[in-house]
Amino acid sequence: MTATDGPPLDDHQYTVAGLKSYEAIYGRDFVSPGGRQTTKEILARLTWPEGHRVLDVGCGLGGAAFMMASKHGASVLGIDLSHNMVDEATRRCGDYGLADQVTMDHGDVLSYVFPHTFDLIHSREVFLHIHDKAGLFSTLHGALRDGGKLVFTDYCCGGEVPSETFSAYVQEFGYDLRTVEEIGELLSQAGFGQVQAVDQTQEFIDIHYRELDALALTALTPDEQAELRVGWLAKIERAEQGEQRWGWFEALR
Repeated sequence: MTATDGPPLDDHQYTVAGLKSYEAIYGRDFVSPGGRQTTKEILARLTWPEGHRVLDVGCGLGGAAFMMASKHGASVLGIDLSHNMVDEATRRCGDYGLADQVTMDHGDVLSYVFPHTFDLIHSREVFLHIHDKAGLFSTLHGALRDGGKLVFTDYCCGGEVPSETFSAYVQEFGYDLRTVEEIGELLSQAGFGQVQAVDQTQEFIDIHYRELDALALTALTPDEQAELRVGWLAKIERAEQGEQRWGWFEALR
């Protein structure tokens, strides 16, 4: 994943119209599974000392960053390759009066020059885009202070030979998926300790069924709802078949 990936992401997966659809189902400012509810649950599991400095990798529309700043008093740097999301997140940051706590920037985590080390690095469904996993985790390890924590969720794959359909899906989006266990091992190899790598695919399935139930309550048009429903059912099917997995990861420097 390089800095040239911004336009393809904006033109394909994160178009302005696409972001509108994501927000309709995930909630304003959110573009990841479970939206506001799941983010709130994840952040509630963490401790928040005063002045906590956070790096949000793949900050999207800023939902998690805004929550970390407003609810937990954190100072957050959010970076993302999507110009569409960074531009909109920056505008909203000002609207919410959080510009003193939250900074949004367009950048590639593999080459970004960080202004300081962080107490926490947070990410949601981003690392699937990055093929150099060893380089990624080495970079994140170096960006944390001693005792700092890395927390993220991400799409993973099962351990069996993938079907042609699943392989085509991964190739279409340019993903690099590993098993939950492989990600855990890569974290250990990068120097992280107390690594937790947990398969939470059933929760992923439950989240998507819950979101399907809520789809009819959104302000999306019937055509927009139908398009999202197809995508959600496909994710559920891949997960129930064991090919697409969802992992929760936590590790300390």
